[in-house]
Amino acid sequence: MKIHFASAAAGLLLLAGVGAAAAQDVVITPEQDTVVREYVKKQPLASVKIPGVELNVGSALPDMVELHEVPNVKYRYVVVDNRTVLVDPGTRKIVKVYD
Repeated sequence: MKIHFASAAAGLLLLAGVGAAAAQDVVITPEQDTVVREYVKKQPLASVKIPGVELNVGSALPDMVELHEVPNVKYRYVVVDNRTVLVDPGTRKIVKVYD
């Protein structure tokens, strides 16, 4: 019984590590980056405050935060504390923070 429990625990840790690695492997092409930067300049948003959320890659934004579309890019954006934040709409996790 102890061996099965240890194997299951090791498997869960391995899966958790794979998930964390996958979250960090988001690649934004230079073309997408240019599209985002240009679009955000043309479509400025009011900055919002989100208490308790750190603006780090991988942090998730709450459902109450409205995400805005960027044409031809699968990610969405919002401006938080005067910083543009690119977000994966499926997971609501931050994939890039622009200064």
